[in-house]
Amino acid sequence: MTTPMERLRGKITKEVLWLYILRLLKERPMYAYELKQKIKEAFGFEPATVSSYVVLYKLEKEGYVTAKWQESKTGKPSRKYYELTPEGEKLLEEGVEFLEETLSKLKGL
Repeated sequence: MTTPMERLRGKITKEVLWLYILRLLKERPMYAYELKQKIKEAFGFEPATVSSYVVLYKLEKEGYVTAKWQESKTGKPSRKYYELTPEGEKLLEEGVEFLEETLSKLKGL
């Protein structure tokens, strides 16, 4: 059985993975596996590989990110790089604003 804190961590990480992905893509375009690694480094949790791909696919389909295949110059396979769109940047801002408002209410400010 999970504790309330474990459930909260799951909700704030796995269920809003899109928010972390958009935040990282604001810095620069990245490929899916790189995003997964950066999430672990920057935010302290490791999403499932499949989850990252599913979220990226949905974000691309909804117009929040675009994707381009990039050929490798070192003989490695091509990689699909994801880039934030203006709509994605707006969604990120709205998501962060919502979380800030919620935290402010919880703190009683």
